[in-house]
Amino acid sequence: MLAFWDSLRLALKTFAGNPLRSLLTLLGIVMGVATVVAMMALIEGLRLKVNKDLSSLGADVFQVTKWPVGFGQFDWQKYARRPNFTVVDRDALLGACPSVRTASASDGEGGQKVVTPAAETRPSVNVMGVTPEYVETAGLQVAAGRFHGPADEEDHRAVAVLGMDVVDVLFPAVDPVGQEVRIRDRPYRVIGVLQRRGSFLGMASLDNQVVLPLSTFLEAFGRRRSVDINVAASDADALKRAQDEVITFLRRRRDLAPGEPNNFEVFTNDSLTKTFNSLSAVISAASAGVTLLSLLVGGIGILNIMLVSVTERTREIGVRKALGATRRRILLQFALEAVALSLLGGVLGVGVGYGLAFLARWVFGVMTAVPVWAVALSLGVSSTVGLVFGIYPAARAARLDPVEAMRNE
Repeated sequence: MLAFWDSLRLALKTFAGNPLRSLLTLLGIVMGVATVVAMMALIEGLRLKVNKDLSSLGADVFQVTKWPVGFGQFDWQKYARRPNFTVVDRDALLGACPSVRTASASDGEGGQKVVTPAAETRPSVNVMGVTPEYVETAGLQVAAGRFHGPADEEDHRAVAVLGMDVVDVLFPAVDPVGQEVRIRDRPYRVIGVLQRRGSFLGMASLDNQVVLPLSTFLEAFGRRRSVDINVAASDADALKRAQDEVITFLRRRRDLAPGEPNNFEVFTNDSLTKTFNSLSAVISAASAGVTLLSLLVGGIGILNIMLVSVTERTREIGVRKALGATRRRILLQFALEAVALSLLGGVLGVGVGYGLAFLARWVFGVMTAVPVWAVALSLGVSSTVGLVFGIYPAARAARLDPVEAMRNE
């Protein structure tokens, strides 16, 4: 143990004697480790954000839709040929599936402008048409006023519930409830305001929306549309049973033969999370490739500086061996120098990675979280790189003949 600490002291003394050379040698390892830490912080933060945003749907809710959900390229013409979902399908589903507690129908049209006599929003508002049950199946909460009810839906009333982003623009200093807004030159009376929810995945705002009764929405935006159906099971334990009942009912309702694929999509929080995890795995693999390349460059740098160090310190090695230092002690000294050098690069890389993650959160508002395993993996790999690339110079130093080494000038 005494030999270990003595070798470590000598290694640190060597670094202090050549600070600039040591720092330049570490750049490859610093870049590699910083890349790993920063990328893993972004991916982990995005994963936590996904789980948080999807939890708003509830553990007992799933969605039935005509269109695929997730990431990737799809044959949209194929999906467009599928039959539409309507409110009639929602009503039939409620009557045929005993494990379903409630269900809502909804549709939306993005890129809309909402105006008042005094102000107007950008043409980026998402206008939603929903049935009254949507407030239960989508995790919405009303901050002021009320949500529209069955009477509003049945009478096709021109009423609207506003998201907080729309309120901030149109009614910054007055109570919006009871005011009038216009969408596509149609007037709507504001009956409620939704509680602020933030953004989804740190990108699209969940508050930049206006919610109308579905019947009113279809009158304004067209009836030949497919609605999405949010289904709430009787409880979280009945979710799988409710899904099986809904799928069986819809296949029978759409006359699908046994073995024929579904012409609709069913997804839950878990299915979207699995899709995201697949994407994050690809990103992680790509960042791992960049990291390995940077660590390889850093390892070559360590190999080079250790060979130079052995050459420069040949006389020192001869003196140490003449005074009784064994080959094992010399090997330990130089191997420990290489490991300490690479580990120092790993520590600096972790610091830089943390800084990049903090900068992304502070400047761009991106949620980041550095996982402990990423830090441990980075330090472990950087130390291994130092050991692997330091073995040859250390062995070369240990094999030096003390008489020849002391004769060296």
